[in-house]
Amino acid sequence: MTSTATASSESAGTTTPSRERLLDAAAALFYREGVNIGVEALCREAGVSKRSMYQLFTGKDDVLAASLDRAGSGYLARLLPVPGADLTPRDRVTYVFEQLESLSASPDYLGCPFLATAFELKDPVHPARVVARRYKDALTDFFREEARRGDARDPELLSRQLTVAFDGSSSRAVAQAECLGGLAVATATAMMDAAGMA
Repeated sequence: MTSTATASSESAGTTTPSRERLLDAAAALFYREGVNIGVEALCREAGVSKRSMYQLFTGKDDVLAASLDRAGSGYLARLLPVPGADLTPRDRVTYVFEQLESLSASPDYLGCPFLATAFELKDPVHPARVVARRYKDALTDFFREEARRGDARDPELLSRQLTVAFDGSSSRAVAQAECLGGLAVATATAMMDAAGMA
């Protein structure tokens, strides 16, 4: 005899791996190939039927947003210093640009996933653009807090300048198909110097 609880847990057990496979495949495909990948290719890559995908998500836009959100948290964690790390505010900002430099040296680096997604999607309220904007705002918020802690003259302005430097450096690495070679760190350092950040 199978109880309702057991049947539900078995159903959840088969659904969760399918959802994870779909999100992993979507994150990799959308980053590597762009957001115009079709549902059939996505499901084939994930080893999930289209029917299963539509049981888990309302559509491709929903998959794109969820996969960017899932992959985005790992990307942002890779960039930011560990909470509580014994670093000055200036060193914490520099750390982000050093991580970007390191990422740009990888042949698999295709730029900031948030920028890549936002560039391809024209609708500003597309769910994936909303996710991308949230992560970009989180990075700017990080810069603002460190600029404030480092006594920069205008933390708001510096945080936005650093975000532009980050985005520009990421885009340059892709456009030039080369690692940044110290350019991103040097640019951020010049900005912090000009802002009087300790």
